[in-house]
Amino acid sequence: MGRLFVVNLEGKIYSCKYCKTHLALCEDVVSKSSTVSMGKLILFNKVVNVTIGEKEERQMTTGMHAVADLFCVGCGSLVGWKYETAHEKSQKYKEGKSVLERFKFTWSRWKPLTGSIMEHTSQEVMLMIA
Repeated sequence: MGRLFVVNLEGKIYSCKYCKTHLALCEDVVSKSSTVSMGKLILFNKVVNVTIGEKEERQMTTGMHAVADLFCVGCGSLVGWKYETAHEKSQKYKEGKSVLERFKFTWSRWKPLTGSIMEHTSQEVMLMIA
């Protein structure tokens, strides 16, 4: 399979709820208005640190779509899916975009440690490590 490299993001980020691996930036949010029986969904232009499962046809509330599940590279948890193809003309804007399920991630502000560790407050260090 090869070596996996984890991308660390800076700014307001969404992270895996289970292992804290960075998944997306707040600035890449397209929509927060979707919900399913399990809870809220957030549509992103771009996500990182995920592996993509097999493409399959799935009937969604907005019609038939070809989607592929997304798994966190840190812990293997199912975190959402990617829209490969939308069959409804009104849903074409979703193609190539990814959905993360709200109950499977957290968000925080993150910045890399720079200089001496003594330059940061303990709260900043805990936030950066988490």
